[in-house]
Amino acid sequence: MSFATKSPWIIHYAATSCNGCDIEVLACLTPLYDVERFGIINSGNPKHADIFLVTGSVNEQNLPVIRQIYDQMLEPKVVVAIGICATSGGVFRECYNTYGGVDSAIPVDVYVPGCAARPQAIIDGVVTALGVLDAKSAAFAQSKKEAS
Repeated sequence: MSFATKSPWIIHYAATSCNGCDIEVLACLTPLYDVERFGIINSGNPKHADIFLVTGSVNEQNLPVIRQIYDQMLEPKVVVAIGICATSGGVFRECYNTYGGVDSAIPVDVYVPGCAARPQAIIDGVVTALGVLDAKSAAFAQSKKEAS
């Protein structure tokens, strides 16, 4: 079975966000925007997820959680930073307890700017992530083929 034939599953983690972006992520899952039409399914288990959606900035308390979720996801995987806090730390960037955006903890593949990010921008970011996932899947399959 090819990776491209599988519906991509997402997992969402709200770091120290104001929940503005979280509400917009949830709006993407409702019938109004309906990302399931792209075959995207929300999962609560990182071992089943292909795309990791993160909102909010990284601090001391959520850094190990973000890394643990990322490490539990199987290869190939894609990380999408949603909102200005996740992309750069936002208004919390200069705070003593903030490390910055999500890329200060794990590698990020797609950035979705905005405060709060609009559902259309989030869907565009997820569709962009599907392209990145396909490229990573092809590279992963090629590396496994060369190894055998």
